[in-house]
Amino acid sequence: MLARIIMAIMVTVGTVSAQEPNSKAGQELYMSYCVQCHGIDANGDGPMAEMLAIDTPDLSGLATRNDGTFPTEVVARQIDGRAPMLAHGGDMPIFGPFLDSDQNVALRLSSGQTMMMGQPLANLIVYLESIQVK
Repeated sequence: MLARIIMAIMVTVGTVSAQEPNSKAGQELYMSYCVQCHGIDANGDGPMAEMLAIDTPDLSGLATRNDGTFPTEVVARQIDGRAPMLAHGGDMPIFGPFLDSDQNVALRLSSGQTMMMGQPLANLIVYLESIQVK
């Protein structure tokens, strides 16, 4: 039993990248994958937004709509497809395969827990967190 625990710890530690999430790299990903619907300022006014059946969310107000706390876990699950939002009706593309990586990062959630995700997704989330309106 102890050997299994030690092996699990070694595998987990081995998958964590020493590289910190990078907001600039996240901005580049945003401009490649998100800007068409969510807009340059992430206000939900991208050129494709008017063609969608739903209102495109304002990503710059995520923290405001969550009592001032950026909802890291909710955002990660929405982007990578782990928890698709039914209100989207499946229209939001699932970007998980494009944002996956062999290098995993542990991002700290507001609860104090950590959530593992690929480096590119972590970069994008750090960028989105950096553009929240106060």
